[in-house]
Amino acid sequence: MLFCMSLCSCKPEQQKSKYTAHSFDYFDTVTTITGYETSQAEFDKVSNEIFSQLAEYHKLYTIYHRFDGMENLCTINEVKDGAHRTVKVDRRIIDMLLYAKEMYNKTDGMLNIAMGSVLSLWHDYRTIGKDDPENASLPPMTQLLEAAKHTDINKVLIDEENLTVTLADPLMKLDVGAIAKGYATEQIALYLEEEGISGYLLNIGGNVRAIGSKPDGSDWLVGIENANKDDYLAYLQISNKSVVTSGSYQRYYTVDGKRYHHIIHPDTLMPATEFTSVSILCKDSGLGDALSTAIFCMPLEKGKILIEGMNEVEAMWVSVDGKITVSSGWNKYIKK
Repeated sequence: MLFCMSLCSCKPEQQKSKYTAHSFDYFDTVTTITGYETSQAEFDKVSNEIFSQLAEYHKLYTIYHRFDGMENLCTINEVKDGAHRTVKVDRRIIDMLLYAKEMYNKTDGMLNIAMGSVLSLWHDYRTIGKDDPENASLPPMTQLLEAAKHTDINKVLIDEENLTVTLADPLMKLDVGAIAKGYATEQIALYLEEEGISGYLLNIGGNVRAIGSKPDGSDWLVGIENANKDDYLAYLQISNKSVVTSGSYQRYYTVDGKRYHHIIHPDTLMPATEFTSVSILCKDSGLGDALSTAIFCMPLEKGKILIEGMNEVEAMWVSVDGKITVSSGWNKYIKK
């Protein structure tokens, strides 16, 4: 009996192979799941669960579409008879909005989900400009200033006990594009960790989150895209970490020969002008998403003070003239 037990204990673990799955269905971006499993069937089981959860978060957090039988951010934004109604929502909406309010305070207002009135103007003009480049134009500043009067996050009223949300300003709109994708990514990663699943890398539209390391114990390799070339600025080695980049080089349109990107400064109401990209490395993908947008809108020194004051959070700034600045612990993650 002891002999049999000894033989069993020496039995090698089944070898795992690398598998990949893709989707274009969620958060208007590309999702790539990479994982190591003993078979395609085992990988499909995990990846299908990830896609299923991602579909739910996408429906809950979208501001552009309603879904039958579901209250989501789109229905929260709706106005009827000159006012927003009080909407009873899924707990996952409450938790994300509370986290967004926390990030508003941490970033001195640079991450503000109540800026939907301003961002919707830019979205409309950007859409028209991309569809009809010859007639592309900027939102009039008079309209932007008027919209900015309706961005007070304190008028987003959340009742945790009754799970309701009310927008107290009838002209207010929520826009969670700077945090929802990263927040959803992190919630899915936490679920996988709780289930004891490891050896996966999620890339949800540039929100990269590693769940564990590779089966051999080695780190995942994540590249930071170079905006002006077909290469990478850096390769990071990570396990159980997240890397998120906000950049001016993917979502933009052109007016009179000048590019105008989608990251709008809360004070100027215009696209932020100091950086080409900002990358955040930390454990929490939701935090990384929020910080990458907020830091993009801050002067370099102010952003550095914020990052250096946070535990296990690193950043890389790329200025418009190509200068690269990194936080004090960034380089320890660079591939040697």
